[in-house]
Amino acid sequence: MAALKFRVYMEEDEVIYRDIVINHKQTFQELHLAILKSYDFDNKHQATFYRSNDNWDRGREISVEVYDKEYKAPPLLMAETAIASEMFEPNQKFIYVYDFTKNWTFLVELISINKEEDKKLTYPYCSRVEGLAPMQYGTRSLLGERFVDIEEKYDLNESKEGFGDEGEEGESSEEELGGDEFAAEGGEDF
Repeated sequence: MAALKFRVYMEEDEVIYRDIVINHKQTFQELHLAILKSYDFDNKHQATFYRSNDNWDRGREISVEVYDKEYKAPPLLMAETAIASEMFEPNQKFIYVYDFTKNWTFLVELISINKEEDKKLTYPYCSRVEGLAPMQYGTRSLLGERFVDIEEKYDLNESKEGFGDEGEEGESSEEELGGDEFAAEGGEDF
């Protein structure tokens, strides 16, 4: 059985990507779950693949389920569609969209085919990780209410540049800071 290696790029930043290796007889559902796992995303939202071309145009849709929206053609279902059935070119491309509210978009490109799969490995798996993945829900979700407390305590929302005006007006000299006294008491000179 053949093992297919897909490079899964973040649409906004091609420096961030994951290489996913999957058996050609496995389904798009398994590829979908492998992508989510490789980017540390949960599986709570809608998702779909689009068959694509070299211009990254959206073609036939391969979806988790039939959603309540208009389709040009009924979508294929991920759980029922083997990856091999949608491979038409040696560098086949797909567009993967997850969480239609946040619109996480990934460009998925076939980069290699190994005619023999490794019996020691469990497919699919992530073979390479490049770049730091974005947090699915942002910082607030990660820190919860503690971040809100930090924002309020330090007024993080008010500062646009992240710097205050502390120390900008008239730098203090060593004498004002008691530099001579510090040195006389045996303190280190920096």
